[in-house]
Amino acid sequence: MTFPFSRRATPALRYALLVLALATPLLHLPTASAQLALPNMGDGADITTSEERRLGDRIIRSLYRDPDYIDDLQLHAYVMDIWLPLVQASKDRGDMSQELQERFAWQVLLGRDKSINAFALPGGYLGVHLGLIGAVTSRDELASVMAHELTHVTQRHIARMIGEEKKSTPLLIAGMILGALAASKSPDAANAMIVGGQAAAIQNQLGFSRDMEREADRIGSSLLAPAGFAPQGAVSMFEKLQYASRLNDNGSWPYLRSHPLTTERIADMQARIPHGQQQAAQPTMEHAMMAARARVLSRPGTDKLRQWSRQPQMPEFAQLSAIDQAGQLYATVLSQIQLKDWEAARQAWAQLGRHAQAQGDRAAQQQVRWLGAELELAAQQPQAALRALGDTNLRGDVPRPQLLLAGQALLATGQAQPVAERLQTWVVTHPHDAAAWRLLSQAWQAQHQTLRAIRAEAEAHAAHYDYAAAVDRFKAGQDAARRSQGAADYIEVSIIDTRLRAVEALLREQAREK
Repeated sequence: MTFPFSRRATPALRYALLVLALATPLLHLPTASAQLALPNMGDGADITTSEERRLGDRIIRSLYRDPDYIDDLQLHAYVMDIWLPLVQASKDRGDMSQELQERFAWQVLLGRDKSINAFALPGGYLGVHLGLIGAVTSRDELASVMAHELTHVTQRHIARMIGEEKKSTPLLIAGMILGALAASKSPDAANAMIVGGQAAAIQNQLGFSRDMEREADRIGSSLLAPAGFAPQGAVSMFEKLQYASRLNDNGSWPYLRSHPLTTERIADMQARIPHGQQQAAQPTMEHAMMAARARVLSRPGTDKLRQWSRQPQMPEFAQLSAIDQAGQLYATVLSQIQLKDWEAARQAWAQLGRHAQAQGDRAAQQQVRWLGAELELAAQQPQAALRALGDTNLRGDVPRPQLLLAGQALLATGQAQPVAERLQTWVVTHPHDAAAWRLLSQAWQAQHQTLRAIRAEAEAHAAHYDYAAAVDRFKAGQDAARRSQGAADYIEVSIIDTRLRAVEALLREQAREK
């Protein structure tokens, strides 16, 4: 895989980032004589889970600032609907200790990169490129990749590699990662980092062994059926990667270069599928829509957007399957939104809605509603967005896209109070949801609750580990309270003071790491 989401770096710098990131798995594998004797279920790591989590947090807070990081409501919800059942299946199988469950993040970050790639990082983080979502043909194939990467985390492969060196190595490597990210703006600095052979030396130390890859294959594929996915998805995914590796090596398929794709490994995965569970991975209309969304949001360029906006008018469109037609219609609507062609987008959206309704696919119908709300919000028609959503009741177990899209529309129509009430509850259970904190800040500001709005801004920064910005906003809240001359909400002031002290402590810890 390639490390994170930036496309600004030169190919040489990309290679250095790949080596330094600890992302799984890396390019060159050790020779047979250098392969590790694998301990059972991740035992034997020389760094603690807390140290591994801190290392992951340090890397992740840089990814949050990468311009290619994207918090897309629909895609993130779709990927998390795949990720969380896999995590639960790992817990149920006993692959994940209680300590890992409690200490690791188990979060997915999305990047706009068009390459077909995914990577695991220390501390339970998973990165997924939009290129991967756009390339796979079913959620089962996507689940197979995520299960493989999840296993690298639960078996603590990263920690076990780091454990080959002294305990100071994690911070050393993390510092090199951040230095490489900073060097992305300076090719000279990047080349200076690469020269000297440091990257090659670290790569030799951190490259996953073939035994670790086989372990990730074996345990990852065993998670698919318990999590509700077709195990055959692992086979079809790796067959697709192997076929692509024979056709080209132009850099768009880094995942295939970082995994040794042998017929033996594919056959082994096929043999592990229980009898009666060998049915082929099935494409769905929802996945076709999400794959189309990933392709559009990966910044393909205006010419490609115009091409996609005309797809339903092409003669070959009628020859496509219902699933492929849904994907193309979705790409058409989203492309027209990007091009700000509102009327054409509404017409294509109505056609997509009729198509999903005719197929009786509820998941697809929900995606259509969310797309319609997105269209109308972009066109600054919040009332139409509420009509597209249908149910705007924010009570109960509401999916995140529904909650935030409805919240934006309600706030735009002057209904700030129900938005603030529901988001207050949401952020208690989802404290790292920066988008929810930002919307809550807007809702409180609309109700002239200035201190609360400032605190929510600070919490949004803290959710992405930007503690310096969070401290700045908390202090702004203190200043606003002093200027209010006794009219301040003393409970809110107390909360701000308490949170400021806590975040300042985290900021000091960040400074010590540097």
